[in-house]
Amino acid sequence: MYAVRHHEAGGPEVLRYESIDRPEPGPGEVLVEVRAASVNPVDAKLRAVRDPDSPKTTGSDLAGVVAAVGQGVSAHAVGDRVFATGLHSDRFRGGSFAEYAAVPTDLLAALPDAVSFEDGAALALVGVTAWRAFVTHAGVSPGTTAFVHGANGGVGHVAVGLADAMGASVVGTARPTYHDDVRALGADAVFDYGREDLSEAVEDAVGDADAVLDHMPETYLGFDVDVAAFGGSVVVIADGAPTVPDTLPARSKELAVQFMSMSNLIDHSDLPDVGPILERLAAAKADGRFEVLIDRSYPLEEGADAHRAVMDESVLGKILVVP
Repeated sequence: MYAVRHHEAGGPEVLRYESIDRPEPGPGEVLVEVRAASVNPVDAKLRAVRDPDSPKTTGSDLAGVVAAVGQGVSAHAVGDRVFATGLHSDRFRGGSFAEYAAVPTDLLAALPDAVSFEDGAALALVGVTAWRAFVTHAGVSPGTTAFVHGANGGVGHVAVGLADAMGASVVGTARPTYHDDVRALGADAVFDYGREDLSEAVEDAVGDADAVLDHMPETYLGFDVDVAAFGGSVVVIADGAPTVPDTLPARSKELAVQFMSMSNLIDHSDLPDVGPILERLAAAKADGRFEVLIDRSYPLEEGADAHRAVMDESVLGKILVVP
């Protein structure tokens, strides 16, 4: 089979499209014939650092069809449609930019017929991230207000849809060219993140935010404190040195600031319950409660170009790789 792998740390140029042996599913695993995978910023970050297990197949999530099952697997059978994430963790021996992948069953879930392979692959990692941020940590519920930075991005656009489906009022930031798209996803108001009076504009439009999803804490954590409601939650999903110019407002509002991993946690002992979250996401997507947007797709042999695009270009939704 073919896969996209890196033998050393570096930029996208270190990725190689090469023939390797097809994996065999171990105990508690299924072999998935990959129909679609998506690229995430975490894939580029992991490619850029030295991996003692190199060569390593890149890619964190996929959707496809079960081709074989390992010992002890009874919940899945050959021919089942599935999708998965967390495939860059130390629970997983490969990655998703491949024609086949052996996946631990606790990192996947059934993919309903109503959800395409492309949507399943696009949804997996960003959906779990958005769910854990807004449902698990921030407790978004009907009548609350949710604020989403980067509402046109992978996690951001799904977070907008999920919060709207949960009955929240949603406000977000995006480049002006994406404002109509973000409103169509369920946002009540969308602002250019570069405007100088952003805090005032948000407050005038929706008041205080009960939940804030932040992907650039070194830039926006002070802003998050300004727009958050008393007793609200700020969930930080990305790396960066958090900066709060003055801690008094955060303390006076009694804010909860939650740091979480966008990459579903590398340490397998701390992995959240990925499978059950994927099941809930799949059911909600099948019911049409939110949308998943795909900006573009690349063939597997152009996986390096997908890596370049996810870090260097502005996109609406997700970028796919299709074997």
